Amino acid sequence: MPCSRPPPSLQHFLNRLHLFEPSSIRLLNRSPQNIRTVRQLVHHRCLRSPSRIVSTNTKDKSRPILRLSKPKTHSRSASTTPAAAVASVKTVRDARSLATRIKNLLLGTTIGLSIVFGYYYITDTRSSLHEYLVIPCLRYWYPDAEDAHEFGNKTLKALGRFGLQPRERGDPDAKGDLAVEVFGHILDNPIGTSAGIDKHCEIPNVLFGAGPAIVEIGGVTPLPQEGNDKPRVWRIPSQRALVNRYGLNSEGADFILMRLRQRLREYAYHLGWGIDEQAENDILDGNAGVPPGSLSKGKLLAVQIAKNKWTKDDDIEAVKQDYIHCTSLLSRYADIVVINVSSPNTPGLRLLQKTEPLTEILTAVVGAARKVKRKNPVPVMVKVSPDEDSEEDVRGICDAVWDSGVDGVVVGNTTKRRPDPLPNGQHLTEQERRILLEQEGGYSGYQTFHRTVALVKRYRTMLDESSYIPQDEADSVSPTTKPPLGPEHYNDETGQTAKSAPSGKDDSSIASSIASTAKSVLLETHHETQPPITDSEVNASVTRDEQHLKPQTPESEADSKSQPIIRLPERISPFSSSSDTSNNESSSPPAPPEAVNRVTSSTEHTPQPLSPSPTSDTQSLSSNRPKRKVIFATGGITNGSQALEILRAGADVAQVYTALVYGGIGTISKMKMEMREELAANKKKKKE
Repeated sequence: MPCSRPPPSLQHFLNRLHLFEPSSIRLLNRSPQNIRTVRQLVHHRCLRSPSRIVSTNTKDKSRPILRLSKPKTHSRSASTTPAAAVASVKTVRDARSLATRIKNLLLGTTIGLSIVFGYYYITDTRSSLHEYLVIPCLRYWYPDAEDAHEFGNKTLKALGRFGLQPRERGDPDAKGDLAVEVFGHILDNPIGTSAGIDKHCEIPNVLFGAGPAIVEIGGVTPLPQEGNDKPRVWRIPSQRALVNRYGLNSEGADFILMRLRQRLREYAYHLGWGIDEQAENDILDGNAGVPPGSLSKGKLLAVQIAKNKWTKDDDIEAVKQDYIHCTSLLSRYADIVVINVSSPNTPGLRLLQKTEPLTEILTAVVGAARKVKRKNPVPVMVKVSPDEDSEEDVRGICDAVWDSGVDGVVVGNTTKRRPDPLPNGQHLTEQERRILLEQEGGYSGYQTFHRTVALVKRYRTMLDESSYIPQDEADSVSPTTKPPLGPEHYNDETGQTAKSAPSGKDDSSIASSIASTAKSVLLETHHETQPPITDSEVNASVTRDEQHLKPQTPESEADSKSQPIIRLPERISPFSSSSDTSNNESSSPPAPPEAVNRVTSSTEHTPQPLSPSPTSDTQSLSSNRPKRKVIFATGGITNGSQALEILRAGADVAQVYTALVYGGIGTISKMKMEMREELAANKKKKKE
């Protein structure tokens, strides 16, 4: 609304303002006359808003000033029509509005794209942000390593609730170039996380999303226990190592059971199966097509169990009850149960690695695992110490493993020993020296890697040499149906094995034995759709073999005794090169002469021996053939090259712990990428 025409005195005042201050903002000295003038201008609506007094003047701070606003008007020529003026104003406004919209669109798009790309970058495990920013910040904010660990786990748990946790993107394992078979499962890769990363089963799904095929939680004790006094974890940054004496702090088996059960029922609910017991049983029986522990294809969840600190080590029955209690509660929701008898921070625990007590404990746990209400029994493994590495210790543990029926061994744990002298050019700070000298506990770091490799080779060799048929199973087979093993055969009268055939046995008896054996084998492998096998075909095959028989002389008997009972091809790992395979073939030791009922095997599936007839007794014996023991290796593994080396040494899975502490959650993805690059380089080199 235009202002009314002011009196001549006010008009003169306005003209003076226009003359000396043409802008819309007026600055006037505060005086009674000016104040009255301004009030009159406001009264006649010549000013857009009432004046306000500013605190001070820039030149004279003691005199306040008045800030006046000139009314907003649009000047136009006398010849312009009202319609044209309106159109002109509208055009100007539209132009300004379009420019503003374009500017806002560009700004909003930039902000939106930055947020999206930032989200994908930050939540990708391949981002170097996790190693070079997150980890240093945690170390700076939390000088105590345990506090940093707990904060990291809580943060990952909170992010996981909203789907904001870091994860491995792109499904790099889909090609299957790192796939391995463990306990009948085809795993995406041979990398796993050791126990201690997720002690209380808080973030198993987050860890699976970071790329490993096996996640081990725990250790879990029957009753809650605090562990050792704090502080109990120390960093050695210059060596990327840790010293810890946690002492198996645990929230107890019942609490972990609650979390595992809730996790499984939530999975069933998301499938639309409900959250009742029937839905839970369907998942446990494998009806969902995923392992009941990991709830993901190509992955397995291991649960480590241990005894309580106050359980006396010399009371084997009490120790057994601790392990049995944990197994009965937790194995139903796990894919692997790991028995920890090697923690260096629980007094007396490593004494349980002696052959007799270890055999009793393992046998009890295996029996408890078989009794759990579940369609497929859970495999059981034992975690052994790297410090018990003498020939007697390793041999005793391997015997206990075979005698108890345990399915595998986790080789390695933190060590009480301290690393060898540092290489040239490296030094420890004064604080790190004090930690190594004064603090007791288990040491972990890349310096332990070579000891782990050597220990894995020894366990692989001894476990393969110790693979045998238990004597009670061999004796349970009737004498007439015992299969001959290589040059040995069973005496029909005594039922005992004989080292060589009687010297008076003629070639015709040997030929008849070959004929009966060959016919039974041909009948077993004969397909129903093929024409029937005639006696003439069998006789022709026997005649052809008779021509290649060597005469039975003392020299030939001595040669046969020096050979293994059954020579089988070496296990060829998908991660071994041709040179590794040839070395294994040339250096494979012969079977021990005392192994009468033993079968040296390094393959996944032990071949069936030749049997004269497929009777039920021999089929039962074949079904009870021992399978190759699985080995998980942990200790000093920090990169993909070391993981390949540990796998070539005989391990099936390489587990990491300290590498994750220093490398961040992207360590697993980085290791797998390094493994693929090395395998591709070896393949290319082989072709050249």
